[in-house]
Amino acid sequence: MPANRSTVLRRGVAALAALPLLTLAACGYGSEAKSDGAAKIADGAEKTDGLDSVKIGYFGNLTHGTALVGVQKGFFQKELGATKVRPAIFNAGPSEIEALNSGSIDIGWIGPSPSINGYTKSNGKSLKIIGGSASGGVKLVVNPKKITSPKDVEGKRIATPQLGNTQDVAFLNWAAEQGWDVDAQTGKGDVTVVRSDNKVTPDAFKAGSVDGAWVPEPTASKLVAEGGKVLLDESTLWPDKKFVITNIIVRQAFLKEHPKAVEAVLRASVEANKWINAHPDEAKAAANKQLEADSGKALSAGVLDPAWKSIQFTDDPLAATLGTEAAHAVKAGLLEKPNLKGIYDLTILNKVLKSQGASPVDAAGLGTS
Repeated sequence: MPANRSTVLRRGVAALAALPLLTLAACGYGSEAKSDGAAKIADGAEKTDGLDSVKIGYFGNLTHGTALVGVQKGFFQKELGATKVRPAIFNAGPSEIEALNSGSIDIGWIGPSPSINGYTKSNGKSLKIIGGSASGGVKLVVNPKKITSPKDVEGKRIATPQLGNTQDVAFLNWAAEQGWDVDAQTGKGDVTVVRSDNKVTPDAFKAGSVDGAWVPEPTASKLVAEGGKVLLDESTLWPDKKFVITNIIVRQAFLKEHPKAVEAVLRASVEANKWINAHPDEAKAAANKQLEADSGKALSAGVLDPAWKSIQFTDDPLAATLGTEAAHAVKAGLLEKPNLKGIYDLTILNKVLKSQGASPVDAAGLGTS
């Protein structure tokens, strides 16, 4: 790709990524989550690291199920003692990164692409990935009347959540592997990529303005409920069918100043994942209850059940796949080759895992020295 075109693409990504941030600057970052009585502070509990509160961010997606369950079942509050958990809900990675940078949140559940972008744009100074949360839960769902095989995707309109986001990069890479040429900035080419918020994609699909979508859960299962068919589960494209979809990140200053609070949140995350994997039906219900508390609407069983089954909850950040996803973004012209050395600090997570007799997780050469 010519250098001037690559520069234009990166500038386009930066400009578009800034748009939601300008809006959020006027109204604050994210929306406050609501939790039930399970999150009440226990009698006699003490503050962690002397903090009044810890601000935790996540998306209203099932791929952020660890955070949903952690809030709903009180795992975070239990581990933080008298330090109040203050959750906030986000709709997009750029806004959560901006909230982290500004101190509006301390710790967040987020996808790999915004983690990479946040780290590289700050020259490695803004955040650290401190743990894993989930793998999978991403599908290409299509209109079966128009698309019955991968080759039929050529010439069609396919939605992704946002220019340069994790699913957008994955679809652009898959399209390139099919031999199709797509301009990453405009989305035009042998396939037309339509950047569409997950909230409106099901309506766009129902109206026929898009022929399919490469999206996370529960959006993928919502499309199936509207008559769509799963053409491809992204997990089938990865070794062992595992790839990072959700990380845990922390503001570096917070990690340095309040390691006990970070450890408490990671203990809660490990406990939540253990409980999720041991009690899948109860965990699914708890996540749905928190989604209802946050958005005012629960998912139907027809959407919730298949969506939940496609997600694996894991403490392992699957670091090797993060490097691969970064390479895909570079290949698409959306990112200059990044230096990701030091993006992970898994010291505290491995301490927690060791205390529970679990095996340590690996940073795939991208850890803090």
